[in-house]
Amino acid sequence: MIKTTAMLLEELSEYGSPKSKLSRMAKSGEYFPIKKGIYETNRHTPAYLLAGSIYGPSYISFEYALSFYGMIPEAVYTVTSATFEKKKKFETAFGTFTYRDVPSEAFPLGIRLLQEGEYFYRIAEVEKALCDQLYTVPPLPNTKELFLHLTENLRIEESELKKLDTLKICEYSAAYHSSNIKKLYSLLRRL
Repeated sequence: MIKTTAMLLEELSEYGSPKSKLSRMAKSGEYFPIKKGIYETNRHTPAYLLAGSIYGPSYISFEYALSFYGMIPEAVYTVTSATFEKKKKFETAFGTFTYRDVPSEAFPLGIRLLQEGEYFYRIAEVEKALCDQLYTVPPLPNTKELFLHLTENLRIEESELKKLDTLKICEYSAAYHSSNIKKLYSLLRRL
């Protein structure tokens, strides 16, 4: 369970020095610091469940979400999340977390809120994760190059591309102002 320093100090208020007690508990492995002011009580909590607590507002996206949905074959170990107006990277005992910019207009679109046990996390829908990923790529000259990028660089199967909802891609395209995403919409309509 994620707890803030304030929550833990309140729980430890009966001790003469709650801060010292918290420090000893963290050193002994009863609490695990995630970042300044935030602790996790379970060392085995999967990293993706912590991403939204480390930095926000954010949602899991890019390579991590594409792997989560089985769009790309590679396992992704860095939890990649989308945010806006800032880029951040955190190295923690739970793993590496990166936060990349997306346009503020596109940020609220296509996000799912999921629950796993007592944890809630936000993750991009598969179409949104692909749009976020393509937003970070320099403009590709045409749909043929985009198709090659998707199938060779990202290693997405053509059959998986055909499953994407083109109406969602069209809706998201207007918010990104990205030629790559406009080309993706054109490509998907032809597949």
